[in-house]
Amino acid sequence: MSGRTDSDAGPAIAEDAEQQIGEQQIGEARRARWIAAATGVLLALAGLAASLVRFTGSAPARVPAAFALGAAVCGLAAVLGAKGRTRRALWLLIVGTMVMAFGDQSG
Repeated sequence: MSGRTDSDAGPAIAEDAEQQIGEQQIGEARRARWIAAATGVLLALAGLAASLVRFTGSAPARVPAAFALGAAVCGLAAVLGAKGRTRRALWLLIVGTMVMAFGDQSG
C-alpha cells in the first residue's frame, strides 16, 4: 500500500483539468478576437472598394455614401473585435453589412 487514498489524488487532477480548461478558453477567446478583427477589416475594405466603384459610376450620391458608412461601421467593428468586444463587433458587422446592402438596393 502506498498510503495515498483516492481523495489525495483528486485535487491535483482537478487543478490540472481547470488549467487545461482555462488555456482552452483563452485560445478560443484569442481566436474569436482575430476572426472579428479580420472580418471587420475585410468588410471595411470591400465597402470602400464598392464605394469607389459606385462613386465613379452613375449611381446616386447616397449609394456610395451608404457603402462608405457601412465600411466605417465595419472598421469600428474590427477595432472592437481586436480589443475583445466580440459580441458588439458581431452586431456592428451585421449593421454595417445591412447599411451597405440597403444602400445598394436604393440605387
